[in-house]
Parts: sequence; structure tokens; C-alpha cells
Amino acid sequence: MEKKWNIHLVKDKEAVSSLQNALAVDEIIAKLLVLRGIHSFDESKTFFRPSLDMLHDPFLMKGMRIAIERIIKAILANEKVLIFGDYDVDGTTSVALVYSFFKNYIDQIRYYIPDRYAEGYGISFQSIDYAAENNYSLIIALDCGIKANDKIDYANSKHIDFIICDHHLPGDEIPKAVAVLDPKQADCPYPYKELAGCGIGFKLAQAFCIQQGIDEQEVFKYLDLVVTSIASDIVPITGENRVLAYFGLKQLNTDPSPGLKSLIALSKAEKELDITALVFTIGPRINAAGRIEHGSKAVELLICSEEEAPDFSQKINVTNSQRRDLDLGTTDEALMILENDVITPYRKSTVLFNPLWHKGIVGIVASRVIEKYYKPTIVLTESNGMVSGSARSVKDFDVYTAIEKCSHLLEQFGGHKFAAGLSLKKENVPAFIDAFEREVASTIKDHMLVPMVEIDVEIKLDEINEKMVRILNQFAPHGPHNMTPVFFSKGVLDTGFAKVVGTNHLKVELYQPNSKLTKLEAIAFNKADYLHFFKRNIPVDIVYKIKENEFRGNTSIQLIIEEIRHL
Repeated sequence: MEKKWNIHLVKDKEAVSSLQNALAVDEIIAKLLVLRGIHSFDESKTFFRPSLDMLHDPFLMKGMRIAIERIIKAILANEKVLIFGDYDVDGTTSVALVYSFFKNYIDQIRYYIPDRYAEGYGISFQSIDYAAENNYSLIIALDCGIKANDKIDYANSKHIDFIICDHHLPGDEIPKAVAVLDPKQADCPYPYKELAGCGIGFKLAQAFCIQQGIDEQEVFKYLDLVVTSIASDIVPITGENRVLAYFGLKQLNTDPSPGLKSLIALSKAEKELDITALVFTIGPRINAAGRIEHGSKAVELLICSEEEAPDFSQKINVTNSQRRDLDLGTTDEALMILENDVITPYRKSTVLFNPLWHKGIVGIVASRVIEKYYKPTIVLTESNGMVSGSARSVKDFDVYTAIEKCSHLLEQFGGHKFAAGLSLKKENVPAFIDAFEREVASTIKDHMLVPMVEIDVEIKLDEINEKMVRILNQFAPHGPHNMTPVFFSKGVLDTGFAKVVGTNHLKVELYQPNSKLTKLEAIAFNKADYLHFFKRNIPVDIVYKIKENEFRGNTSIQLIIEEIRHL
């Protein structure tokens, strides 16, 4: 697949120079900081030295004081309280945190995760009926609810109060809950808008600590859950999220909860977990419960005791293996359909429908299809008499808005710019496919259909040294808006070391002509096809990341090559 290389330009040269002098660092480091919106010594100190003191006052969030007052009222009246959350990682970690924290103060407390297939996403009428039948008078909804106006009206008619803790964009009308906590409300003064759902739950518990004079360590001990949600929900690793992620990773790698500890052991992680490891090893295992069985299984694991952890984590691991097999098989089927479809090359979107596909993995399949056919993609299946599915998008294209334009053909939809869910009647599928294609074709720009390789800065190999790598290590934790720095170097050659390792990986020892004699080891995964360029001494341009490689007690600098092109 053709890819375009995009080297980021630093327009504010004065800011780079000023920061370089203030921090006494190389120009490369100063450029990387400016590209991340850091322009001053104080901003750099905040970036490199996160502190829990940097967390914002939770009472700055609109509705927080009312929410805490309602919880205290429930405690004093010995009311029954239900903790409700979505079935994905963000939802289940949110429920695990809020339930684990408040069970120490609320006698009659339970949690509820909706069934992905019987109830669908978000607050359901079924869950409200369950609460009414079991005399719950307060529901705390996490990672959902900001658009559930009809459900909240229904709950009000049954004299059930709601506290909504959400982080998604509100609609035109805010639900009539007792309190709505969502920094994205237009009139919410909370200074940081990008918390995950679990982050909102964390702020609720933090506010309760402050109000009741409880040591905040009682909520900080759940930061391993918060960072798991931050990583899995792919929210920006900036501001307050960076602080929460930094200390969450510290806890996850030193003193995680029993369930997470057991899950980490089963994942066979050989080194300290970072955000990437959470995204690809821990998150999918937690998600698998809601995709294949029931999200409540994930909560059971996240709140379990040391004795229960091995059994719960093993069951989750088996479920994840089933999910992975389904995912790979369905992806193969989807790609085969597209390879045999003569219309595919002429469409600007991809919509696939198979009533036999498993509803729990269609979002994963949509992401995998985009890796091969880089277009806004929707994968649909049939469940309980309705067609439902997941959408994924390409960089800079708002798939949610495109779906919204087709809403007359839908029963339900929700999500955000790059990912969405939807349901519709089976007879509307052909019309929806055509309508979605027309909308995408009329709005998407040609450059959006070409995957972009984002590069921070161009450097020479002889500029890479141990001091630079030590500072680069302090840029972590990485994630959206603070991705691992990506570098570009021109015209590199191999010293004669180049060879294929494993099945299809390329290992080389690189240098640049006409520069100081610097030889750096590098590995390029799944790029053995480029071996002949290095063997024939043909200069190539490379895009790469820099890491420290530890082997038998020795540490060396290694380049992880992501892209190669010959001159």
C-alpha cells in the first residue's frame, strides 16, 4: 500500500532556540517538545516531572458537588445503589473502580453491566426495570449516558435517580439526571476535557475523599485501573491524563490489583508494561469478556481477591483466545469478499455485511480491513433480528458525521469521529450501503485515502547518543498527542552486516556516508524484502524509533525501522 511520508515542520524556530537554552538540551529534543506544544521551562518541568499535586480539583467539574451530596444522602438513608457501566475496557474498569471504592462506604451496593447482545450499548430500559424491581433508588452510570435522555426520563418516572459520569460529546439536550459529570458539556469549567470514562469515575471518588476528609490514597490505589482505561480507550496522553497514566503505570508495574497482576502473568510480559503493552496485551483480554461472554466477567476479575484471581484470569484468557480465533477467521472472510468484488476499487468506503459474523468482533475486523483497504469501513452482522455493526475511520475523516447523514435509515447510532456503532433493519442495509458511499465520496478528500507516515524530525545518525536516548525515555508514557518520537534519516548504508532473522525480519548495522563514523544496530520487522538494497550498497531513507536494547546485562542503542524507501 502506498504511504506518504509527512515530516512535521517546526514553525516557531525562536521557541526551539529558547527552550534549547533554557533546558540545556540538543536542538532535536527542543524541537520534539515544541511539536508537543511545550514552549517554556515550566511547561517542560510539568511534562518531565508529573506529580499527583497537578491533578485538578474535582469540584471544578460541573455537577460534582450535587453528585457528592446525592451519594451522601444515599449513604445516610441506607439506599440501594447500582453502579452501571459499559462492557468495554473503559466501562468495566470504571465500574470496578467506583464499585470497589464506594463499597467501603455504601452498605447496599451492586454493579450492573449490560448484555452486549440483549441490551446493546449504554443505559437500557432493561437495566432500569431491573433497578426498579430490586428497589435501587440511585444509579451511577459510567462511560455512557450523556445522550440517554429517554432512558433517564423513564428512570425518573420510576423514581430512580441517575448520576451520569461520561466523557463523550453531549447532544443538544442534556439528560435530566440528578447530576451530569462530563467535562465536554459546553458550560463545564473543568480545565481538562479529555479524561476517559474511568477518569471521570476516579474524579467522583476523589471528590468524595475531599468532601469527607478521607486520605486521597484511598482512591489513588486504583490508578492501575485508570491507566488501563486511558490506554485502551485511546484518549490523549496529555495534561491530567499524562499524570494519571504516569502514576498508573508505576502502580501497575509494582503493586497491581490481584486480577490485573494475574492477567499480566498470563500475558507473559517480559518487561515493564507501557501504554502499548496495555493496548495490545491487557486491554484485549479485558475486552474479550464483553465481546464473547459478558462484561460482568471482566469486572469480576478486576475486583477479585488474590485467591480468586488465577481462576478468573484463566477464564478471561481462554475467552480472549476464542475472540482472537474469531477475529482472524472473520478478517480472512472479509478480505476475501473484497478481493473478489470488482466494485471495491471504485468505492471510497467499505461496508461489509454477513449475518453469521460474531457481533463482538466486528469492530476489530473493521480496523483490520482498513490496514489493507485504507477507507472508512463498516462491518455489519445480524443479532436479535436487527443488523448492527461497527465503523472505523481513516485519519482526518469524521465517520460519525457521515453515519449521522444516513440516520434516516438507522434505528440507533453513536460514537465519535474515528469509531462508531450503529443498528438498522435488515431491509435497509442495501440503501444504507449506497447512502453511506455517496456521503463519503462527496466529502472525503483524496489525501485522506492515503495512509500517512508521521515523522517528528529529520536527523543524522551521528546525532544519536546515550544522553539523547536518556531524555527520550522521559517522554513516556506515550499515546495520542504524545506518540513515541519518530525520526527520519537519509541515505543510510549497511556495514556488510545485513541479514534476515526469524521468518521475515531484517537486521542491519547502519551508517551515513560523509558524517562521523557512527554504526548503529537496527531491526526492521517484516521487511526482509529490502535485504538486497543493503547487500548491493544502495542508499536508502529510513523512518524509525530509537530504543535501548538490553541483552545479557549490556545496554545498547537500537533503531526500530518502520519504513524504508530507496533513492
